[in-house]
Amino acid sequence: MVLLARTADRLYWGARYVERAEDTARIVRAYNDLVVDYPSDELLRWDPLAAIHGAAVDIEHPADDPAGERAVLRLLIEDRANTSSIASSVTAARANLRTTREVLPREAWQAVNQLAQYVDSTASAAIERQLRDRFLLRVVEISRRLDGVLESTMTRANPYRMLRLGRLVERADMTTRVLGVAAAGILYMERSDDAQQVNEEVRWMNVLRSVSALQMYQRRVRGPIDAMTAVDFLLNYSSFPRSVRGCLDEIRSVLVSLPAPQPVLVALDEAEATLATIDLDGAEAERLDSAMDRVQQAIATIDQAIHDRFVGTID
Repeated sequence: MVLLARTADRLYWGARYVERAEDTARIVRAYNDLVVDYPSDELLRWDPLAAIHGAAVDIEHPADDPAGERAVLRLLIEDRANTSSIASSVTAARANLRTTREVLPREAWQAVNQLAQYVDSTASAAIERQLRDRFLLRVVEISRRLDGVLESTMTRANPYRMLRLGRLVERADMTTRVLGVAAAGILYMERSDDAQQVNEEVRWMNVLRSVSALQMYQRRVRGPIDAMTAVDFLLNYSSFPRSVRGCLDEIRSVLVSLPAPQPVLVALDEAEATLATIDLDGAEAERLDSAMDRVQQAIATIDQAIHDRFVGTID
């Protein structure tokens, strides 16, 4: 199927933005649960969530909100000036996919439109605690329904492949961001007493939950949650579809079905090589956040290679 570059680009970015909205909703929901259930009097600030998206903003911590909860939630849920917010991502997804409706199943476009309408009407109210979880869960549910429609009704042709590439690139990038921020804040906490170890385990449970990995991790790894085992699972366990390795493997399987994918495969090989250099048993573990920066740069190179290769037509 011939696919114009403009259509390929909009499918790719439409899928990336939907995935970004879903992943942001998952992360915020998991952190909200952590704040509620944290077994300590320690004040958990919300600033790390802003850092996950690389938002260079000063979070206000007024007396009535010392954790910065409302400021961060406003930034990540409804701030349209922030391209990583749920509202901004959903708006961008709809704008991109609206012009590609002729290649999408009708139900898929209906799901996109429903998601946009729901976020437009509800995002501002979702800052409030009593409405927050319902809003975030609904964003995830509609995104999952869209993915299910595409998987079950869309022909495995080039439009489908561009949608898959967009989802997978965004998903891999988001997992590295979650790990980088987690590593910067909690990888080597002081372990002076049993309570501190409990707190560390709870935090890593939240890291796993934020990418919907906790249940699969616990099925594979018995016993308490260990930081480095959790990191290894999210980086290298290819059978888990949200691990970085799993995403890269899926990207490869999509690329080989596209014509002349060699330039992108070269970038993919480099990303896999970068991932393989991360030594979780040595000093590299203490600098996991900087290691994730390198993996993110490698993923950005894949993104650029996709654009460079498919600027003409996919034939």
